[in-house]
Amino acid sequence: MGIQYNFKTIGPVPSNKDFIDIVLSKTQRQTPTVVHNGWPVQRIRQFYMRKVKYTASSWQEKLTKILEDFPKVENVHPFYSDLLNVLYDKDHYKLALGQLNVARNLIMKLSQDYVRLLKYGDSLYRCKQLKRAAMGRMCTLMKKQGPSLAYLEQVRQHMSRLPSIDPNTRTLLVCGYPNVGKSSFMNKVTRADVEVQPYAFTTKSLYVGHMDYKYLRWQVIDSPGILDRPLEERNTIEMQSITALAHLRAAVLYIIDISEQCGYTIRQQCDLFHSIKPLFANKPVLVIANKVDSTKLESLGEEDRQLIDEAAKEAHRLAHGIHGSQEVAMAEEERTLLTMSTLTEEGVMEAKQVACDRLLTSRVERKLRGKKVPDVLNRMHVAMPAPRDKASRPPCIPPGVEEARKRRSRPANGSAPSATLRRRPAAAACTAWTCGSSTSSRTTSGSTTSCPRSWRGTTSPTLWTPTSKQGSRLWSGRRTSSRPPGSSSTPSSWATRRTSTRRRRSSSARSAGGGPR
Repeated sequence: MGIQYNFKTIGPVPSNKDFIDIVLSKTQRQTPTVVHNGWPVQRIRQFYMRKVKYTASSWQEKLTKILEDFPKVENVHPFYSDLLNVLYDKDHYKLALGQLNVARNLIMKLSQDYVRLLKYGDSLYRCKQLKRAAMGRMCTLMKKQGPSLAYLEQVRQHMSRLPSIDPNTRTLLVCGYPNVGKSSFMNKVTRADVEVQPYAFTTKSLYVGHMDYKYLRWQVIDSPGILDRPLEERNTIEMQSITALAHLRAAVLYIIDISEQCGYTIRQQCDLFHSIKPLFANKPVLVIANKVDSTKLESLGEEDRQLIDEAAKEAHRLAHGIHGSQEVAMAEEERTLLTMSTLTEEGVMEAKQVACDRLLTSRVERKLRGKKVPDVLNRMHVAMPAPRDKASRPPCIPPGVEEARKRRSRPANGSAPSATLRRRPAAAACTAWTCGSSTSSRTTSGSTTSCPRSWRGTTSPTLWTPTSKQGSRLWSGRRTSSRPPGSSSTPSSWATRRTSTRRRRSSSARSAGGGPR
Protein backbone atom coordinates (compact mmCIF):
# COMPACT_ATOMS: atom_id res chain seq x y z
CA MET A 1 0.00 0.00 0.00
CA GLY A 2 1.09 3.55 -0.69
CA ILE A 3 0.89 6.67 1.43
CA GLN A 4 -2.55 7.47 2.82
CA TYR A 5 -3.26 11.05 3.82
CA ASN A 6 -5.35 11.35 6.95
CA PHE A 7 -6.61 14.92 7.15
CA LYS A 8 -8.68 14.16 10.23
CA THR A 9 -5.60 14.64 12.42
CA ILE A 10 -5.37 18.38 11.68
CA GLY A 11 -5.98 20.30 14.89
CA PRO A 12 -8.64 23.03 15.15
CA VAL A 13 -7.63 26.58 14.26
CA PRO A 14 -8.90 29.14 16.81
CA SER A 15 -10.03 32.62 15.86
CA ASN A 16 -7.76 35.60 16.44
CA LYS A 17 -9.50 36.62 19.69
CA ASP A 18 -9.43 33.10 21.06
CA PHE A 19 -5.80 32.82 20.03
CA ILE A 20 -4.86 35.92 22.01
CA ASP A 21 -6.80 34.80 25.09
CA ILE A 22 -5.19 31.35 25.01
CA VAL A 23 -1.63 32.66 24.81
CA LEU A 24 -1.98 35.48 27.35
CA SER A 25 -3.76 33.32 29.92
CA LYS A 26 -1.10 30.64 29.51
CA THR A 27 1.63 33.22 30.08
CA GLN A 28 -0.14 34.46 33.20
CA ARG A 29 -0.44 30.92 34.58
CA GLN A 30 3.03 29.66 33.75
CA THR A 31 5.20 32.64 34.76
CA PRO A 32 5.67 34.51 38.08
CA THR A 33 3.15 37.27 38.73
CA VAL A 34 4.57 39.18 41.72
CA VAL A 35 7.34 41.76 41.44
CA HIS A 36 8.50 44.28 44.07
CA ASN A 37 10.01 47.71 43.63
CA GLY A 38 12.71 46.94 46.15
CA TRP A 39 14.21 44.14 44.09
CA PRO A 40 17.53 44.66 42.35
CA VAL A 41 17.09 46.02 38.86
CA GLN A 42 18.72 42.94 37.35
CA ARG A 43 16.07 40.72 38.92
CA ILE A 44 13.30 43.03 37.66
CA ARG A 45 14.72 42.83 34.14
CA GLN A 46 14.81 39.03 34.28
CA PHE A 47 11.19 38.97 35.50
CA TYR A 48 9.83 40.88 32.49
CA MET A 49 12.23 39.32 29.99
CA ARG A 50 10.91 35.92 31.01
CA LYS A 51 7.32 36.99 30.30
CA VAL A 52 8.19 38.38 26.86
CA LYS A 53 10.17 35.28 25.89
CA TYR A 54 7.49 32.90 27.11
CA THR A 55 4.74 34.74 25.23
CA ALA A 56 6.74 34.71 22.00
CA SER A 57 7.58 31.02 22.34
CA SER A 58 3.88 30.22 22.91
CA TRP A 59 2.93 32.08 19.73
CA GLN A 60 5.65 30.30 17.81
CA GLU A 61 4.68 26.85 19.11
CA LYS A 62 1.01 27.17 18.20
CA LEU A 63 1.60 28.76 14.80
CA THR A 64 4.21 26.13 13.94
CA LYS A 65 1.76 23.35 14.77
CA ILE A 66 -0.86 24.86 12.45
CA LEU A 67 1.66 25.23 9.62
CA GLU A 68 2.90 21.64 10.02
CA ASP A 69 -0.56 20.07 10.27
CA PHE A 70 -1.83 21.47 6.98
CA PRO A 71 -0.47 19.62 3.94
CA LYS A 72 1.94 21.40 1.62
CA VAL A 73 0.67 21.55 -1.94
CA GLU A 74 4.15 20.84 -3.33
CA ASN A 75 4.77 17.79 -1.12
CA VAL A 76 1.54 15.80 -1.52
CA HIS A 77 0.53 13.50 -4.38
CA PRO A 78 -0.52 15.35 -7.58
CA PHE A 79 -4.05 14.02 -7.12
CA TYR A 80 -4.39 15.73 -3.74
CA SER A 81 -2.57 18.81 -5.00
CA ASP A 82 -5.12 19.30 -7.78
CA LEU A 83 -7.98 18.38 -5.47
CA LEU A 84 -6.91 21.10 -3.02
CA ASN A 85 -6.74 23.54 -5.91
CA VAL A 86 -10.24 22.59 -7.08
CA LEU A 87 -11.84 22.73 -3.65
CA TYR A 88 -10.04 25.57 -1.89
CA ASP A 89 -8.14 27.58 -4.54
CA LYS A 90 -4.45 26.79 -4.23
CA ASP A 91 -3.38 30.45 -4.33
CA HIS A 92 -5.69 31.45 -1.48
CA TYR A 93 -4.62 28.41 0.52
CA LYS A 94 -0.91 29.10 0.15
CA LEU A 95 -1.43 32.80 0.87
CA ALA A 96 -3.16 32.10 4.19
CA LEU A 97 -0.40 29.74 5.32
CA GLY A 98 2.23 32.23 4.17
CA GLN A 99 0.69 35.03 6.22
CA LEU A 100 0.79 32.89 9.36
CA ASN A 101 4.42 32.07 8.66
CA VAL A 102 5.26 35.77 8.30
CA ALA A 103 3.41 36.56 11.53
CA ARG A 104 5.40 33.87 13.35
CA ASN A 105 8.71 35.32 12.16
CA LEU A 106 7.68 38.88 13.07
CA ILE A 107 6.67 37.81 16.58
CA MET A 108 10.07 36.21 17.16
CA LYS A 109 11.78 39.36 15.84
CA LEU A 110 9.69 41.53 18.17
CA SER A 111 10.65 39.31 21.08
CA GLN A 112 14.35 39.65 20.34
CA ASP A 113 14.11 43.44 19.98
CA TYR A 114 12.24 44.00 23.24
CA VAL A 115 14.42 41.59 25.18
CA ARG A 116 17.39 43.64 24.00
CA LEU A 117 15.67 46.83 25.23
CA LEU A 118 14.77 45.25 28.57
CA LYS A 119 18.45 44.63 29.24
CA TYR A 120 18.86 48.41 29.56
CA GLY A 121 15.74 49.05 31.66
CA ASP A 122 16.74 51.12 34.73
CA SER A 123 13.50 50.92 36.75
CA LEU A 124 10.44 48.81 37.43
CA TYR A 125 8.15 51.20 35.60
CA ARG A 126 10.26 51.31 32.43
CA CYS A 127 10.63 47.51 32.29
CA LYS A 128 6.89 47.08 32.76
CA GLN A 129 6.10 49.50 29.95
CA LEU A 130 8.49 47.69 27.60
CA LYS A 131 6.77 44.38 28.43
CA ARG A 132 3.34 45.88 27.74
CA ALA A 133 4.52 47.33 24.44
CA ALA A 134 5.96 43.96 23.36
CA MET A 135 2.79 42.00 24.18
CA GLY A 136 0.59 44.70 22.67
CA ARG A 137 2.41 44.61 19.35
CA MET A 138 2.25 40.80 19.29
CA CYS A 139 -1.51 40.85 19.90
CA THR A 140 -2.03 43.54 17.26
CA LEU A 141 -0.10 41.43 14.79
CA MET A 142 -2.29 38.40 15.50
CA LYS A 143 -5.51 40.41 15.25
CA LYS A 144 -4.64 41.11 11.63
CA GLN A 145 -4.52 37.36 10.94
CA GLY A 146 -8.25 36.94 11.65
CA PRO A 147 -9.36 36.29 8.02
CA SER A 148 -6.54 33.82 7.41
CA LEU A 149 -7.33 31.87 10.59
CA ALA A 150 -11.05 31.77 9.76
CA TYR A 151 -10.35 30.54 6.21
CA LEU A 152 -7.99 27.81 7.43
CA GLU A 153 -10.57 26.62 9.96
CA GLN A 154 -13.16 26.24 7.19
CA VAL A 155 -10.64 24.36 5.07
CA ARG A 156 -9.80 22.09 8.01
CA GLN A 157 -13.44 21.24 8.63
CA HIS A 158 -13.99 20.37 4.97
CA MET A 159 -10.75 18.39 4.66
CA SER A 160 -11.65 16.30 7.70
CA ARG A 161 -14.68 15.04 5.76
CA LEU A 162 -12.68 14.05 2.68
CA PRO A 163 -12.34 10.29 2.07
CA SER A 164 -8.99 8.66 2.65
CA ILE A 165 -7.91 7.76 -0.90
CA ASP A 166 -4.68 5.91 -1.60
CA PRO A 167 -3.53 7.09 -5.05
CA ASN A 168 -1.21 4.10 -5.57
CA THR A 169 -3.35 1.12 -4.63
CA ARG A 170 -5.64 -1.01 -6.81
CA THR A 171 -8.59 1.22 -7.70
CA LEU A 172 -11.79 1.01 -9.72
CA LEU A 173 -13.07 4.41 -10.83
CA VAL A 174 -16.73 4.70 -11.83
CA CYS A 175 -17.66 7.65 -14.04
CA GLY A 176 -20.35 8.77 -16.46
CA TYR A 177 -23.31 11.11 -16.75
CA PRO A 178 -25.39 11.90 -13.65
CA ASN A 179 -28.02 9.36 -12.60
CA VAL A 180 -26.75 6.48 -14.77
CA GLY A 181 -26.24 4.05 -11.86
CA LYS A 182 -22.71 4.77 -10.59
CA SER A 183 -23.61 4.88 -6.89
CA SER A 184 -25.87 1.83 -7.21
CA PHE A 185 -22.99 -0.16 -8.71
CA MET A 186 -20.70 0.90 -5.87
CA ASN A 187 -23.26 -0.14 -3.25
CA LYS A 188 -23.50 -3.58 -4.87
CA VAL A 189 -19.77 -4.38 -5.02
CA THR A 190 -18.56 -2.71 -1.79
CA ARG A 191 -19.68 -2.23 1.78
CA ALA A 192 -20.31 1.47 1.21
CA ASP A 193 -23.73 3.04 1.60
CA VAL A 194 -23.88 5.92 -0.87
CA GLU A 195 -27.10 7.87 -1.17
CA VAL A 196 -29.08 6.97 -4.30
CA GLN A 197 -31.85 9.28 -5.51
CA PRO A 198 -33.72 9.59 -8.84
CA TYR A 199 -32.44 13.13 -9.52
CA ALA A 200 -29.16 14.31 -11.00
CA PHE A 201 -26.05 15.25 -8.99
CA THR A 202 -27.02 13.26 -5.93
CA THR A 203 -23.31 12.55 -5.46
CA LYS A 204 -21.53 15.87 -4.99
CA SER A 205 -18.08 14.64 -3.97
CA LEU A 206 -15.83 11.61 -4.24
CA TYR A 207 -16.92 8.56 -2.25
CA VAL A 208 -14.71 5.57 -1.50
CA GLY A 209 -15.70 1.97 -0.82
CA HIS A 210 -13.54 -1.10 -0.25
CA MET A 211 -13.85 -4.70 -1.37
CA ASP A 212 -11.77 -7.89 -1.58
CA TYR A 213 -10.94 -9.77 -4.77
CA LYS A 214 -8.40 -12.60 -5.07
CA TYR A 215 -7.34 -11.99 -1.48
CA LEU A 216 -6.35 -8.41 -2.33
CA ARG A 217 -7.71 -5.12 -1.03
CA TRP A 218 -9.41 -2.87 -3.59
CA GLN A 219 -10.89 0.60 -3.39
CA VAL A 220 -13.82 1.71 -5.53
CA ILE A 221 -14.30 5.44 -6.11
CA ASP A 222 -17.71 6.83 -6.98
CA SER A 223 -17.21 10.10 -8.83
CA PRO A 224 -19.83 12.81 -9.34
CA GLY A 225 -21.57 13.03 -12.69
CA ILE A 226 -19.89 14.86 -15.57
CA LEU A 227 -21.60 16.93 -18.24
CA ASP A 228 -20.36 17.31 -21.79
CA ARG A 229 -19.15 20.90 -21.86
CA PRO A 230 -15.81 22.75 -22.03
CA LEU A 231 -13.39 22.36 -19.14
CA GLU A 232 -13.55 26.00 -18.08
CA GLU A 233 -17.34 25.78 -17.74
CA ARG A 234 -17.35 22.78 -15.42
CA ASN A 235 -18.16 23.39 -11.77
CA THR A 236 -16.35 22.18 -8.66
CA ILE A 237 -18.39 18.96 -8.47
CA GLU A 238 -17.44 17.93 -12.00
CA MET A 239 -13.81 18.96 -11.56
CA GLN A 240 -13.40 16.44 -8.73
CA SER A 241 -14.19 13.66 -11.19
CA ILE A 242 -11.82 15.12 -13.77
CA THR A 243 -9.05 15.28 -11.16
CA ALA A 244 -9.55 11.64 -10.19
CA LEU A 245 -9.52 10.53 -13.84
CA ALA A 246 -6.37 12.51 -14.55
CA HIS A 247 -4.18 11.37 -11.65
CA LEU A 248 -5.33 7.94 -10.44
CA ARG A 249 -3.94 4.79 -12.07
CA ALA A 250 -7.24 2.98 -11.95
CA ALA A 251 -9.47 0.81 -14.05
CA VAL A 252 -12.14 3.12 -15.48
CA LEU A 253 -15.73 1.90 -15.66
CA TYR A 254 -17.67 4.22 -17.96
CA ILE A 255 -21.36 3.52 -17.38
CA ILE A 256 -23.94 4.24 -20.09
CA ASP A 257 -27.68 4.26 -19.39
CA ILE A 258 -29.06 2.56 -22.50
CA SER A 259 -32.65 3.08 -21.30
CA GLU A 260 -32.08 6.88 -21.35
CA GLN A 261 -33.97 7.20 -18.04
CA CYS A 262 -31.21 9.48 -16.76
CA GLY A 263 -32.40 12.24 -19.07
CA TYR A 264 -29.51 12.03 -21.56
CA THR A 265 -29.49 10.24 -24.88
CA ILE A 266 -27.02 7.54 -25.85
CA ARG A 267 -25.42 9.94 -28.34
CA GLN A 268 -24.81 12.51 -25.60
CA GLN A 269 -23.27 9.87 -23.35
CA CYS A 270 -21.00 8.61 -26.14
CA ASP A 271 -19.99 12.18 -27.00
CA LEU A 272 -18.95 12.69 -23.37
CA PHE A 273 -16.85 9.52 -23.59
CA HIS A 274 -14.98 10.85 -26.62
CA SER A 275 -14.50 14.30 -25.04
CA ILE A 276 -12.80 12.94 -21.91
CA LYS A 277 -11.00 10.01 -23.55
CA PRO A 278 -7.55 11.71 -23.26
CA LEU A 279 -7.88 11.04 -19.52
CA PHE A 280 -8.23 7.29 -20.21
CA ALA A 281 -4.83 6.85 -21.87
CA ASN A 282 -2.88 3.74 -20.77
CA LYS A 283 -5.64 2.67 -18.39
CA PRO A 284 -7.97 -0.32 -18.56
CA VAL A 285 -11.34 1.05 -19.70
CA LEU A 286 -14.66 -0.78 -19.74
CA VAL A 287 -17.85 0.51 -21.33
CA ILE A 288 -20.75 -0.87 -19.30
CA ALA A 289 -24.32 -0.69 -20.60
CA ASN A 290 -26.50 -0.36 -17.50
CA LYS A 291 -30.24 -0.88 -16.92
CA VAL A 292 -30.59 -3.85 -19.26
CA ASP A 293 -33.57 -4.91 -17.16
CA SER A 294 -35.47 -2.04 -18.78
CA THR A 295 -33.94 -2.06 -22.28
CA LYS A 296 -31.92 -4.85 -23.84
CA LEU A 297 -28.77 -4.06 -25.75
CA GLU A 298 -30.01 -6.08 -28.73
CA SER A 299 -33.20 -4.02 -28.93
CA LEU A 300 -31.37 -0.74 -29.55
CA GLY A 301 -31.49 0.99 -32.88
CA GLU A 302 -28.70 0.51 -35.37
CA GLU A 303 -27.36 4.02 -34.87
CA ASP A 304 -27.27 3.78 -31.07
CA ARG A 305 -25.68 0.34 -31.19
CA GLN A 306 -23.03 1.61 -33.57
CA LEU A 307 -22.21 4.49 -31.22
CA ILE A 308 -21.77 2.13 -28.26
CA ASP A 309 -19.64 -0.29 -30.30
CA GLU A 310 -17.42 2.56 -31.45
CA ALA A 311 -16.94 3.68 -27.84
CA ALA A 312 -15.98 0.11 -26.88
CA LYS A 313 -13.42 -0.08 -29.71
CA GLU A 314 -11.98 3.26 -28.66
CA ALA A 315 -11.67 1.99 -25.09
CA HIS A 316 -9.73 -1.03 -26.36
CA ARG A 317 -7.35 1.22 -28.32
CA LEU A 318 -6.80 3.50 -25.33
CA ALA A 319 -6.03 0.56 -23.06
CA HIS A 320 -3.29 -0.57 -25.48
CA GLY A 321 -1.89 2.94 -25.95
CA ILE A 322 -2.96 3.20 -29.61
CA HIS A 323 -4.13 6.60 -30.82
CA GLY A 324 -6.14 7.37 -33.91
CA SER A 325 -8.55 5.17 -35.83
CA GLN A 326 -6.24 2.19 -36.25
CA GLU A 327 -8.11 -1.10 -36.06
CA VAL A 328 -6.98 -3.55 -33.40
CA ALA A 329 -7.99 -7.19 -33.23
CA MET A 330 -10.02 -7.81 -30.08
CA ALA A 331 -10.15 -11.27 -28.54
CA GLU A 332 -13.11 -12.50 -26.56
CA GLU A 333 -11.24 -12.14 -23.26
CA GLU A 334 -10.33 -8.54 -24.19
CA ARG A 335 -13.84 -7.30 -24.86
CA THR A 336 -14.54 -3.89 -23.38
CA LEU A 337 -18.35 -3.79 -23.72
CA LEU A 338 -20.30 -5.36 -20.86
CA THR A 339 -23.94 -5.27 -19.80
CA MET A 340 -25.40 -5.20 -16.33
CA SER A 341 -28.38 -4.18 -14.25
CA THR A 342 -27.84 -2.79 -10.77
CA LEU A 343 -31.51 -3.42 -10.00
CA THR A 344 -31.47 -7.17 -10.65
CA GLU A 345 -27.67 -7.49 -10.10
CA GLU A 346 -27.35 -9.11 -13.51
CA GLY A 347 -23.76 -8.81 -14.77
CA VAL A 348 -22.57 -6.77 -11.77
CA MET A 349 -20.12 -9.38 -10.49
CA GLU A 350 -18.89 -10.09 -14.01
CA ALA A 351 -18.12 -6.40 -14.55
CA LYS A 352 -16.24 -6.28 -11.25
CA GLN A 353 -14.18 -9.38 -12.03
CA VAL A 354 -13.29 -8.28 -15.55
CA ALA A 355 -12.24 -4.82 -14.36
CA CYS A 356 -10.10 -6.24 -11.55
CA ASP A 357 -8.39 -8.76 -13.82
CA ARG A 358 -7.62 -6.09 -16.43
CA LEU A 359 -6.15 -3.80 -13.80
CA LEU A 360 -3.98 -6.56 -12.31
CA THR A 361 -2.63 -7.40 -15.76
CA SER A 362 -1.97 -3.73 -16.49
CA ARG A 363 -0.10 -3.22 -13.22
CA VAL A 364 2.11 -6.25 -13.87
CA GLU A 365 2.93 -5.06 -17.39
CA ARG A 366 3.76 -1.59 -16.10
CA LYS A 367 6.14 -3.02 -13.51
CA LEU A 368 7.82 -5.19 -16.13
CA ARG A 369 8.50 -2.07 -18.19
CA GLY A 370 10.04 -0.32 -15.18
CA LYS A 371 13.68 -0.01 -14.15
CA LYS A 372 13.44 -2.40 -11.20
CA VAL A 373 12.71 -5.46 -13.33
CA PRO A 374 16.34 -6.72 -13.61
CA ASP A 375 16.77 -6.64 -9.83
CA VAL A 376 13.53 -8.50 -9.25
CA LEU A 377 14.10 -11.07 -12.00
CA ASN A 378 17.59 -11.73 -10.69
CA ARG A 379 16.07 -12.89 -7.42
CA MET A 380 13.31 -14.86 -9.15
CA HIS A 381 15.59 -16.72 -11.64
CA VAL A 382 15.60 -20.52 -11.35
CA ALA A 383 18.84 -22.02 -12.67
CA MET A 384 18.47 -25.08 -14.94
CA PRO A 385 22.01 -26.44 -15.54
CA ALA A 386 22.62 -28.19 -18.88
CA PRO A 387 25.26 -30.91 -19.43
CA ARG A 388 28.43 -29.48 -20.94
CA ASP A 389 30.01 -32.82 -21.96
CA LYS A 390 29.44 -36.59 -21.85
CA ALA A 391 31.81 -37.28 -18.96
CA SER A 392 30.47 -39.45 -16.15
CA ARG A 393 30.45 -37.72 -12.79
CA PRO A 394 29.25 -40.17 -10.13
CA PRO A 395 28.44 -38.89 -6.66
CA CYS A 396 31.46 -38.51 -4.35
CA ILE A 397 30.96 -40.43 -1.09
CA PRO A 398 33.63 -40.04 1.64
CA PRO A 399 35.41 -43.30 2.64
CA GLY A 400 34.27 -42.97 6.24
CA VAL A 401 30.62 -42.82 5.22
CA GLU A 402 31.06 -45.84 2.95
CA GLU A 403 32.66 -47.93 5.73
CA ALA A 404 29.89 -46.96 8.15
CA ARG A 405 27.29 -48.15 5.66
CA LYS A 406 29.06 -51.51 5.28
CA ARG A 407 29.27 -52.00 9.05
CA ARG A 408 25.58 -51.32 9.45
CA SER A 409 24.68 -53.73 6.66
CA ARG A 410 27.00 -56.54 7.95
CA PRO A 411 25.02 -59.27 9.85
CA ALA A 412 25.93 -59.77 13.50
CA ASN A 413 25.17 -63.54 13.82
CA GLY A 414 25.88 -64.69 10.31
CA SER A 415 22.32 -64.28 9.07
CA ALA A 416 21.38 -62.36 5.99
CA PRO A 417 21.66 -58.56 6.33
CA SER A 418 18.38 -56.87 6.96
CA ALA A 419 17.11 -54.39 4.42
CA THR A 420 16.31 -51.81 7.05
CA LEU A 421 18.09 -50.85 10.22
CA ARG A 422 16.48 -51.89 13.43
CA ARG A 423 15.52 -48.99 15.63
CA ARG A 424 16.64 -49.30 19.20
CA PRO A 425 13.63 -49.31 21.54
CA ALA A 426 13.27 -46.69 24.22
CA ALA A 427 14.74 -47.43 27.63
CA ALA A 428 11.36 -47.29 29.33
CA ALA A 429 9.92 -49.77 26.86
CA CYS A 430 12.75 -52.31 26.87
CA THR A 431 13.48 -52.51 30.61
CA ALA A 432 12.99 -56.02 31.93
CA TRP A 433 13.83 -57.99 35.06
CA THR A 434 16.04 -61.05 35.09
CA CYS A 435 15.26 -63.18 38.10
CA GLY A 436 17.58 -65.70 39.67
CA SER A 437 17.33 -67.92 42.69
CA SER A 438 18.58 -65.39 45.22
CA THR A 439 19.35 -62.17 43.36
CA SER A 440 17.62 -59.95 40.85
CA SER A 441 19.35 -57.70 38.34
CA ARG A 442 17.89 -54.99 36.10
CA THR A 443 18.93 -55.03 32.46
CA THR A 444 18.03 -53.14 29.32
CA SER A 445 18.75 -55.91 26.87
CA GLY A 446 15.09 -56.89 26.67
CA SER A 447 15.81 -60.54 27.60
CA THR A 448 13.42 -62.26 30.01
CA THR A 449 14.91 -65.76 29.86
CA SER A 450 15.32 -66.28 33.60
CA CYS A 451 12.00 -64.66 34.50
CA PRO A 452 8.89 -66.69 35.33
CA ARG A 453 6.87 -67.80 32.35
CA SER A 454 4.05 -65.41 33.27
CA TRP A 455 6.52 -62.49 33.22
CA ARG A 456 7.89 -63.08 29.76
CA GLY A 457 6.91 -60.56 27.11
CA THR A 458 6.29 -57.70 29.54
CA THR A 459 7.69 -54.29 28.60
CA SER A 460 7.75 -52.57 31.99
CA PRO A 461 9.05 -53.66 35.44
CA THR A 462 6.69 -54.81 38.17
CA LEU A 463 7.03 -52.78 41.38
CA TRP A 464 6.88 -54.98 44.50
CA THR A 465 6.03 -53.53 47.89
CA PRO A 466 6.22 -55.36 51.25
CA THR A 467 2.99 -56.60 52.80
CA SER A 468 4.15 -57.73 56.24
CA LYS A 469 4.01 -55.40 59.20
CA GLN A 470 7.66 -56.04 59.96
CA GLY A 471 8.73 -55.15 56.42
CA SER A 472 6.62 -52.03 56.46
CA ARG A 473 8.09 -50.99 59.79
CA LEU A 474 11.64 -51.61 58.58
CA TRP A 475 11.04 -49.81 55.29
CA SER A 476 9.40 -46.73 56.75
CA GLY A 477 11.40 -43.61 56.05
CA ARG A 478 13.69 -45.43 53.59
CA ARG A 479 13.87 -45.31 49.80
CA THR A 480 11.42 -47.75 48.23
CA SER A 481 13.08 -50.20 45.88
CA SER A 482 11.52 -52.31 43.19
CA ARG A 483 11.98 -56.04 43.81
CA PRO A 484 10.25 -58.77 41.89
CA PRO A 485 8.12 -61.34 43.61
CA GLY A 486 9.75 -64.70 44.10
CA SER A 487 13.09 -63.26 45.29
CA SER A 488 14.75 -65.39 47.97
CA SER A 489 15.65 -62.41 50.17
CA THR A 490 12.83 -61.20 52.38
CA PRO A 491 12.45 -57.53 53.24
CA SER A 492 13.39 -58.09 56.89
CA SER A 493 16.64 -59.95 56.11
CA TRP A 494 17.48 -57.42 53.41
CA ALA A 495 17.04 -54.47 55.79
CA THR A 496 19.03 -56.28 58.54
CA ARG A 497 21.90 -56.94 56.15
CA ARG A 498 22.00 -53.26 55.10
CA THR A 499 22.00 -52.11 58.74
CA SER A 500 24.87 -54.41 59.72
CA THR A 501 26.89 -53.22 56.73
CA ARG A 502 26.48 -49.59 57.82
CA ARG A 503 27.57 -50.43 61.38
CA ARG A 504 30.74 -52.16 60.16
CA ARG A 505 31.61 -49.15 58.01
CA SER A 506 31.09 -46.70 60.85
CA SER A 507 33.17 -48.77 63.31
CA SER A 508 36.03 -49.07 60.82
CA ALA A 509 35.92 -45.32 60.24
CA ARG A 510 36.15 -44.60 63.99
CA SER A 511 39.07 -46.99 64.42
CA ALA A 512 40.91 -45.36 61.54
CA GLY A 513 40.21 -41.83 62.73
CA GLY A 514 41.00 -42.38 66.38
CA GLY A 515 37.53 -41.86 67.80
CA PRO A 516 34.26 -40.35 67.01
CA ARG A 517 34.33 -37.06 65.20
